[in-house]
Amino acid sequence: MSYNIALLPGDGIGPEVTKAAVKVLDLVAGKFNVEVNYQEYLIGGNCYDKHDTPLIEETLEGCYKANAVFLGAVGGPAWENLPHHLKPEAALLKLREKLELFANIRPAKIYNSMLENSSLKSEVLEGTDFIVLRELTGGIYFGQPRGMDDDKGFNTMVYSKQEVERIARKAFEIAENRDKVVTSVDKANVLEVSQFWRNVVEEVHKDYANIKLNHMYVDNAAMQIVRDPRQFDVILTSNIFGDIISDISGMITGSLGMLPSASIGKKYTLYEPVHGSAPDIAGQNKANPIAAISSVGMMFEHSFQMTKAAELIEKSISKTLDEGYRTQDIAKENSNVVSTTEMIDLVLENLEKLFADEAIGVFLL
Repeated sequence: MSYNIALLPGDGIGPEVTKAAVKVLDLVAGKFNVEVNYQEYLIGGNCYDKHDTPLIEETLEGCYKANAVFLGAVGGPAWENLPHHLKPEAALLKLREKLELFANIRPAKIYNSMLENSSLKSEVLEGTDFIVLRELTGGIYFGQPRGMDDDKGFNTMVYSKQEVERIARKAFEIAENRDKVVTSVDKANVLEVSQFWRNVVEEVHKDYANIKLNHMYVDNAAMQIVRDPRQFDVILTSNIFGDIISDISGMITGSLGMLPSASIGKKYTLYEPVHGSAPDIAGQNKANPIAAISSVGMMFEHSFQMTKAAELIEKSISKTLDEGYRTQDIAKENSNVVSTTEMIDLVLENLEKLFADEAIGVFLL
């Protein structure tokens, strides 16, 4: 078995966490007798510096040819004053659109050893494990008309039936393998587009009678996530609401540096850590690689259907954290603070131990 992976390291700490991803990919793939091939491409600010655009055709073509895409991070103060369509973040939006990555999967799971890192009480957090499923290629970020002049700025939030149907089906399919509860988050009491969203979700739900469907207004959902996060299993929501809800969900873990994500379409998939480019620590060997490593676990699960590999990666992260190792962003008073490269080595070491505990040198697919 062989897979081609397009690497988009990007800006800031992107290249550093991409190296972490590659090291874990190589180790796990080797254990499962899988070959992985890499090709690296430009994206974001570094791409703009060379080509006057944050996303070039060569990068898109490379992504089209790959079995999976890994993105490090884009953005930074050097490009903040560019026009919107030339900013590094515009490359990410265009990439999602061109690859038709309509579903963003962002886990919100608390590691027991990280309970004290969140601003929420540990008794509120313990046992939290849910997924935010965000529609990624429609809604207000892509709707037309849009624009601004001296007197006004405007955007259009619009969803078609097909767009809502496909993300709703993905939510119910994911819930099948979890606790079988989907909470659809909208603003149907105010927005017609949200009432339409709710109507279509209810229609799709008829095909998934074994899944419980709840509806919740977005303002209430934001409150409930910090009040009682354990009530959620799969949160289904639109592009803009998902953007906000997923970041709120992320902070229950104590750091965005801990959060992976997967963006999935009918044909293509992209994996990226949720954190930004963190230019203030770029090149200092301080970046937290855990989100990138966990994103690799999601790649094995969703793109390669290798759930055992994903399970071992998550166990190795958990074990490393249980041993008290922390990068600076998640460190507490008694933490053993380590660098980016040290954290990578520790996770790899625990991975090796987990494979040894399985008493099998190489896993054959």
